[in-house]
Amino acid sequence: MSIQNTIKSMTTTQILKKKGVEKITMLTAYDALMAKIFDGEVDMILVGDSLQMSFFGESDTLSATLEQMIYHTKAVCRGAKSSLIVCDMPFGSTTTPERTLQSAIQIYKETKAQAIKLEVGFEGLQSIQILVENGIAVMAHIGLKPQFVRSEGGYKVQGKTQESVESLIKLAKDIEQKGAFSILLEGVRAEAAKAITQSVGIPVIGIGSGADVDGQVLVWSDAFGFFEEFKPKFVRQYLKGVELLRQGVRQYVKDVKSGAFPNEQESY
Repeated sequence: MSIQNTIKSMTTTQILKKKGVEKITMLTAYDALMAKIFDGEVDMILVGDSLQMSFFGESDTLSATLEQMIYHTKAVCRGAKSSLIVCDMPFGSTTTPERTLQSAIQIYKETKAQAIKLEVGFEGLQSIQILVENGIAVMAHIGLKPQFVRSEGGYKVQGKTQESVESLIKLAKDIEQKGAFSILLEGVRAEAAKAITQSVGIPVIGIGSGADVDGQVLVWSDAFGFFEEFKPKFVRQYLKGVELLRQGVRQYVKDVKSGAFPNEQESY
């Protein structure tokens, strides 16, 4: 038996068991190439609708379609065999519990994703329950919700008031009660994020929500310096990706123009 065949995929049960034991790691990926690089290095890979901004050049995520998310999730599943793969539910695919279920079933039928993520408020609790009852694992996205950016007038940090914190804690508890296996908490003040994390028994994965959560997620092009338009405060760049790639491109151009590439060993 090959080593590849002995690798066990990360499961939602394993993710649940990490709460309070070890920090959970998550990155986005949108293709098989990056997914293969990240596979087994991080616990989870999110096929996020953030691809509309990072790679399609849109100003927000709202134009992502279910068909696009399925296409990219298929690619990621081909590249990643160990990390748990989560598919983002795009804007418009979760307007009613019935439509949410139909969309999620389509994702499960057409991809090997092990879970779906959906942005929710209290109105989305019924959708979570219906998904879980139908065998679909749910990561609930609360706090700053990018799909609500137009209605909320921009990207606004959450958890600034006691009322807001109490509301988020209640929502998190309700989400747990409905059966979600985890929560993604975006753009929430650190002290509020800590209180939310401590209020539930399921893992809380933060992005821009401080250190006192159960894990972290970043968009890969942000984390590795490939997105130049802006760098959010919460992002730490682990690589100067654009700079390194440009150096490689310029050396390639130089070698071609000078005749240095290809050499005799690189020719048939």
